[in-house]
Amino acid sequence: MSTQPDSAPGPRSTPSAGSGSVLDAGVVGSTYWNELHDPSGRMRPAWQRFAAAVPEMAATPEARAELDRRVVQVAQQLHRDGVTHNVFSEGSDSGAAARPWSLELLPSLIAAEDWATIEVGITQRAALLEAMLADLQGPQRLLREGLLPPTLLWRHPGWLRPMVGTQPAGGQRLFIIAFDLGRDAEGRWCLIAQRTQGPSGLGYVLHNRLVVSRQFPEAFRELRVQHIASSYRALLDSVERRASALTPGGSSTPRIVLLTPGPYSETYFEHAYLARYLGLPLAEGGDLTVRGEHLFLKTVEGLERVHGVLRRVDDDWCDPLELRPDSALGVPGLLQAARAGTVVVANALGSAFLETPALLGFLPGIAERLLGEPLALPALPSWWCGEAAAWADARGRLGELVARSTYPSGVRTSRVLPADPAAIESDPEAYTLQARLRLAHAPTWGAGAVQMRPAVVRVYAIADAAGRWHVLPGGMTRVAGHNPETGGESISMQRGGASMDTWVLTDGPVDTFSMLPSKLTVDDLAARHRPVSSRTGENLFWLGRYTERTEQLVRLARATLALIDADSDAAAPELRALTDLAVRTGLAPVGVPGLERAPHHFERAVLAAMGDARASGGACSVAFNLRALSQAAMALRERLSSEHWGLIRHMREAFAEALPGPPTELPTRAQVLGALDRLALHLAAVTGAQTDRMTRDHGWRLLTVGRLTERLIGLATRWQAFLSERALERAAGVELLLELCDSLITFRARYQRHEDLLPLTELLVTDSTNPRSLAGVLRRLRTELGKLPGAAGAGGAGGAGSLSAASAPMSTAEGPSQGQLQSQSLSEEPSQAQAQPPGHGPLQGQRPAQPPAAAVRTALSPLVAMLPSSGAGLALEDLRGLTEAEVAARLLALSEELAAAAAALANEVSERFFNPAHGQDQRV
Repeated sequence: MSTQPDSAPGPRSTPSAGSGSVLDAGVVGSTYWNELHDPSGRMRPAWQRFAAAVPEMAATPEARAELDRRVVQVAQQLHRDGVTHNVFSEGSDSGAAARPWSLELLPSLIAAEDWATIEVGITQRAALLEAMLADLQGPQRLLREGLLPPTLLWRHPGWLRPMVGTQPAGGQRLFIIAFDLGRDAEGRWCLIAQRTQGPSGLGYVLHNRLVVSRQFPEAFRELRVQHIASSYRALLDSVERRASALTPGGSSTPRIVLLTPGPYSETYFEHAYLARYLGLPLAEGGDLTVRGEHLFLKTVEGLERVHGVLRRVDDDWCDPLELRPDSALGVPGLLQAARAGTVVVANALGSAFLETPALLGFLPGIAERLLGEPLALPALPSWWCGEAAAWADARGRLGELVARSTYPSGVRTSRVLPADPAAIESDPEAYTLQARLRLAHAPTWGAGAVQMRPAVVRVYAIADAAGRWHVLPGGMTRVAGHNPETGGESISMQRGGASMDTWVLTDGPVDTFSMLPSKLTVDDLAARHRPVSSRTGENLFWLGRYTERTEQLVRLARATLALIDADSDAAAPELRALTDLAVRTGLAPVGVPGLERAPHHFERAVLAAMGDARASGGACSVAFNLRALSQAAMALRERLSSEHWGLIRHMREAFAEALPGPPTELPTRAQVLGALDRLALHLAAVTGAQTDRMTRDHGWRLLTVGRLTERLIGLATRWQAFLSERALERAAGVELLLELCDSLITFRARYQRHEDLLPLTELLVTDSTNPRSLAGVLRRLRTELGKLPGAAGAGGAGGAGSLSAASAPMSTAEGPSQGQLQSQSLSEEPSQAQAQPPGHGPLQGQRPAQPPAAAVRTALSPLVAMLPSSGAGLALEDLRGLTEAEVAARLLALSEELAAAAAALANEVSERFFNPAHGQDQRV
């Protein structure tokens, strides 16, 4: 935002005139525009209609209690949906946002006549910015004619000289522009700032509407609030129409992606939400590659041509080859592809310059030159101190003005600076002075009463397929809240501000447009597949692994803590086997005295590690794996259902809440066992969501392969531990292994009291109908591996081995390399520096070239060949006539072989699908 709200209360407020509504408890201010009441204290017509349509607005204690209850409902809905405005800090858990999204219960109402004024002014300004950018990247008449100082342009880091002289694909440079508006004390609308790089908020606008309109459905209908879906459809149509010209024959369905900085971005929720709503793949820079001046999406099936990019990455982070070399967020070669006209980029690269506050003072003259008409909507009076006349005019009134940085400063597009004449004199071009604006106050509800708070409205101009500008009939109103850093009030969402759903009222018909476009034909269906990017495939693979790993840990932890009970009759072999398993899996730290030597010391170590999400004690226990699981799910927000994502987030939060006390205070065994029991139920629900509520595409297969691979490693590791310690020579050891393998009930029903090694082998090794047996896991693994792209009979369109690595290989032992989250103190438009994981350079070492695509597809069959061709690699017939010791030796050798094979398989899957090397397989 480009101004500091002056939120001083002014003269003493007076109560409004009564009309039997709780809104009458608002106040009338004489020094600012009151959105709720007119100067006489009467509610404005729009709010009168709102109060009449909502029975809960009656001035009664019951009505106030009902509104308070709805405030809680809104907060709960936001929490369930996982709506965040991420502001990460170095000390915070990288899987959690420091501040959730804040949404007020009451909407912001804009009357039809006010909207008409806004609409005319915004469409004109949007057309002006498009024409201005076209001139500056083309003939540059504005510079030659002196309408814009060249110094202001050349010094701005958002001015991209490589884009000068280029013509964008489709001819359109700007597709969406955000404008921040405020009202002065007379109620006149005024432009405060404009955002052109990747304007934030569209996803939040949509979610705000869904939440608030459900709280007041009668008022939403009675007030004839304009719907907003058509604007989203217009944006998508605009990009698709221009991108379709780049497809073969110019008539095929183009591939459009939404480019995001990733989960480290403060607005990642809206990127995922918007991508899902628009039906676009959510791509990070590493998901894309440029080949021969064309942009491609790296998928598990090969390279897929990308024709359009709806970007949310700031200009200077988009291409590490030509812009910031330290950027891991961009795509090497993207500028060259844009210059070549082979990809539509919305908005065009090089538009960041238009966001400087210094530009506002030059726009009236530029409008006369480019549009031949004056601006209909005024802007906040601004003086660029780089002009001597402007600085001389404003110098004597510094106390009445706000000093701002002309150029981006750190994480902000512009920031407030001290109005120091000496500092300005030393570098006048770096300062812009603006008039103070006492913002209008909008009504909000809290603590049983109306509260008037300063407000700014963000509206969005969208270019349709014909290049005409339309204004989304709504937007996002931001109201000031308490800023804990300064103790004052701030509009910024990072510093205590809140959002409001913005209702635009109409006197005419309400737009009933749906996001559904025209009907598809049979030929269209073949092109409407959903690609699985390599990064998405990797996160799904690890989502499966972490889910299975956490489930195994929960079973092991419950069994371990139960075994420490004084009534346990466990012998030394079982205790040594459990100690070995606990250390191997991270349940206990390396070097801790075992259960046999010091059971209570071992118990304390297990309890201490249980809730340690950062593995600070050296053990990667349950909380650590829940955190990793949550991070993988966060990177898949656009693919997971809200229930699936909500389950994962809820079970992590519930487990953390169940282990109270400071880090120095250990939870009790009873607390931990109760938390583990509840976590086991949550994990069962997550497993159900992954098994029965996901489409069986290549992404799901990779999730399943990840889960089965982890299960195979876990089963083999358990067999190794118990056989090595000879813990299966007693019935207690057999029962313990069956419990860890979730097969105790079946074993007892099938074999009753025969707790010897051979029936145990039949159930946990060779029985392919048991999903927890080695044969059962291997059977499913072979099936899913055979259906992955490139395998025989898989029907894949191309080999995954044909892709190009954009980064170094991931460690399959530790999960996706997501990096440490950095400290962010972000403005409304976040700096991309805050969004990338540290230590990732733009160009890492490329892998050696691989064989052509046909050879790659043939080479995929060894994935299955890495496993036994049938069963578990051991049949019961192979054990006929062997002694118990000989059977145990065969099983130990088998478990060691399968554990090694599963680890090698995980590495090979990662190598082929997630870090693919250079090849030829491409689809246009």
